[in-house]
Amino acid sequence: MIPFGKPQVDSKTTDLVSEVINSGLLVHGKYTALFEKKFAERVGSKHAIAVSSCTAGLHLSLFVNNISNGDYVALPAMTHVATAHVVELQNATPIFVDVDINTGNISIKELEKVSKKYPLKAIIPVHYLGLPCEMKEINDLAKLHNALVIEDCALALDGQYDNKKAGNLGHLGSFSFYPVKHLTSIEGGMVTTNNDKFANLIKKTRAFGYNKELGQRSRPGIYDVDLLGFNYRMNEVEAAVGLTQLEKLDNMQLKRKNNFESLSKNIQDINSLKTFPSVYNNSKSSHYCFNIVVKKEANFSRDELQDFLKDNGIGTSIHYPSSVPLFSYYSSKYGYKKGDFPNSDYFGNNTISLPIAPHVKVEDINYISEKLHQFVSSK
Repeated sequence: MIPFGKPQVDSKTTDLVSEVINSGLLVHGKYTALFEKKFAERVGSKHAIAVSSCTAGLHLSLFVNNISNGDYVALPAMTHVATAHVVELQNATPIFVDVDINTGNISIKELEKVSKKYPLKAIIPVHYLGLPCEMKEINDLAKLHNALVIEDCALALDGQYDNKKAGNLGHLGSFSFYPVKHLTSIEGGMVTTNNDKFANLIKKTRAFGYNKELGQRSRPGIYDVDLLGFNYRMNEVEAAVGLTQLEKLDNMQLKRKNNFESLSKNIQDINSLKTFPSVYNNSKSSHYCFNIVVKKEANFSRDELQDFLKDNGIGTSIHYPSSVPLFSYYSSKYGYKKGDFPNSDYFGNNTISLPIAPHVKVEDINYISEKLHQFVSSK
């Protein structure tokens, strides 16, 4: 079996985790602070604030900017549902935008149409599968509306736009450290920003709105609460895992890139499958996974191909199973229907994500390529 994802955890990680557990200091410790510092250096941002998940980071980014009832937030229709959920949790209104057929990223043309209809308070560009969006156009549009730009960087660690890394391309960015992401901290996320005010507010609101962090208190257990906040902190065990992952990230990213390029070359002759670019205009992908889309003229379905790959020991995923507006919650509440976002619907019905993470070997890439050719030939 070649799993879609497999965390790269070694003895250095388990040793450090044991050290943290044996120390008795499981939150508010030095490893979270060090992880934040090292991550900020990696992506080139002034601030990095560790949180419990990418979703928490997106939620905090909206919350500290008072985006709430009556506000409109634009986001792509093809994304993980978390991107939309955080807007709903703030009682704001998600304005879904169809995606570009070439990249899966939010369509600039459609975003411009939406911006003329709604006074946008924020835009959440999602770097689909790690390829950064057309950020110049998005930022220019945001300036016209005085709108906040929050990057969803869940799959975009080390992705670049115009030689700047994701997480520095808007006002704020939020990353995911779920087990099968570029690096893992078991669970967890990171908010990046170059804005001091945003960073300070997020640090406070991730921890109940305490006015003083643990080391700042003159007397243990004494503090004031001057803001509404959440319990969205990262713990020391997660931070320790993340730190050891950062140390080997260069090697893991190189493996992803090499696997992406090899698989792309091996299956470029399969005309019934559309692939996504790793470089597009000013954007360079993070190579999270290798996405293929079954073309409309193909004489087989996505589900047939996915079942065949599973039967042959190849793990896959789908990004994502539906455009978000067609999930029952959103279609029931807002009345969306099939055909409202044709490109997003098409991807939802026809896309498959193939494994290229560091656990995938050269012989695995060759095997996946061979099986794809075998399936298409049989049809």
